[in-house]
Amino acid sequence: MSTDTEQAQPAWWTGAVVYQIYPRSFADSNGDGVGDLGGIIGKLDYLADLGVDVLWLSPVYQSPHHDNGYDISDYRRIDPAFGTLEQFGELLAEAHRRGMKLVMDLVVNHTSHEHEWFREASASVDSPKRDWYWWRDPRDGFDAGEPGAEPTNWGSAFSGPAWTLDPRTGQYYLHLFAPQQPDLNWENRDVRSAVYEMMNWWLDLGVDGFRMDVINYISKDPALPDGVVPPGGLWGDGGPHFISGPRIHDYLQEMHREVFAGRSADLITVGEMPGATVEEARLFTDPARRELDMIFQFEHVGLDYGPGGKWDYRGLDLDDLKKSWTRWQQGLATTGWNSLYLNNHDQPRLVSRFGDDAEFRYESATLWATLLHLHRGTPYIYQGEELGMTNVPFAAMGDFRDLESINYFTEATTVLGLDPEQVLASIRIVSRDNARTPVQWSDEANAGFTTGEPWLGVNPNYTTINAQADRSSDRSIYGYYQQLIRLRHSSAVVRLGEFTPLPEDHPSLYAFTRAQDGETLTVLGNVSGEDLVLPEGVGRGELVLGNYPDPTSDVTPGSAEDAAGDFRRLRPWEVRVLRTTRP
Repeated sequence: MSTDTEQAQPAWWTGAVVYQIYPRSFADSNGDGVGDLGGIIGKLDYLADLGVDVLWLSPVYQSPHHDNGYDISDYRRIDPAFGTLEQFGELLAEAHRRGMKLVMDLVVNHTSHEHEWFREASASVDSPKRDWYWWRDPRDGFDAGEPGAEPTNWGSAFSGPAWTLDPRTGQYYLHLFAPQQPDLNWENRDVRSAVYEMMNWWLDLGVDGFRMDVINYISKDPALPDGVVPPGGLWGDGGPHFISGPRIHDYLQEMHREVFAGRSADLITVGEMPGATVEEARLFTDPARRELDMIFQFEHVGLDYGPGGKWDYRGLDLDDLKKSWTRWQQGLATTGWNSLYLNNHDQPRLVSRFGDDAEFRYESATLWATLLHLHRGTPYIYQGEELGMTNVPFAAMGDFRDLESINYFTEATTVLGLDPEQVLASIRIVSRDNARTPVQWSDEANAGFTTGEPWLGVNPNYTTINAQADRSSDRSIYGYYQQLIRLRHSSAVVRLGEFTPLPEDHPSLYAFTRAQDGETLTVLGNVSGEDLVLPEGVGRGELVLGNYPDPTSDVTPGSAEDAAGDFRRLRPWEVRVLRTTRP
């Protein structure tokens, strides 16, 4: 979050790279099979060597872990599974000592059903905190608990209805996610004040900002009308009534005033915003509006979904991605800022999803990293991405721990009547558990993650894909990420240069330029496992970075084209960054 005086200069985070840590799966220091703060502290040198500027921690607050910590029961306590508040203070100090900032995951659309606020709210219809959550009577003409009695027809993101009956009071409460995650009522000023007080408490401890989970869901249409039921669907789509709802900008501007205004520290605010458009992002991240620094949008990670949504996987059409990324680059070119990511705790592994995790794992992992990091925006690296970790060959539903995947399997097979093997096959491709298996540190037992039994099975390929092996290889993905990060740190063109897509209509060529102050970087990527002949004149310039050790020019040695660095061919999954300078 930048102050008014800083706006004359580019914000510090335009040149930063963020690394996301999913603590449960990062490193276990006490042998109980669950990653913890001690494990993170033990790996800080690894992260500092990588060169990242910011560490984002997925939730470490006290939680019953129905959704792996995104159901928070106490915002001011560290869950004992991860450690103590004293350990958190040590982690914060040690990260700062190494020049890295630490960002907390803020989950305030909902709490855990075990949070004291919800316990009080659910005790009685007359509770002073009753209005801290969304409560409604059964639908007219229905008795409580009767099928169809839910106050609206909205479906939950985790399958089933978005309403659960509280038998004690006879009313239903709203939960856009699991029943154990009741939604807070941000219409209530006391709710907002309590959230802001908690945020200030963490900032006063020294944390450097927040990544805000589904923050554009906090403003709902108070009428809570029914949604449209899609063809073949079981539930109505409530999204139009809570995605970037009627008071979202009021709430975020109020948050800025109550939490961030007047602070001198270099902070960062990131809003996760499913369904956000480019036009909305420009409003959310316009510095003059004092809302957020950048957003996480989802358009590009839904391009491989079929008509049936996430579980209807169809594969990526590169042209769709080029159009999407270009629209966001151009839409935020003069106002606003975007987060750049292809991996996180909710997405399957990048190299398996969009690359080739077998024959060309190194090449495709580094190609996608280059394409992503050379765009304008702040890049995010998800743990293990810098090692080329892959999806997991889950054999059966018993191997999964992800609530979303388990609930979908149950609904798809028992309610929709789909074939269990086909459902399992789709889950295997896109399940969030692909990203949540333990980080593969070495070829030792359990990939060096724990001396105990890991909470989620380790990918069996850890014996060959692990940090120790990768960092000692002459084709190190980790080492390539180091080069990308150094390039962003050193190059104003990478940080702020104008983005221009190259208009080549090619099914596997992704090409664009970044330009500033007479310097141009041309990025050329072959998104395929076949050789690609470049159009005339496209591959010219000084090689800055590439993922093949011996870039081939395919021109006559000593010729004018050779002197100009005229590269004519890209090999499978090859990427090049070329520099030209205007005299």
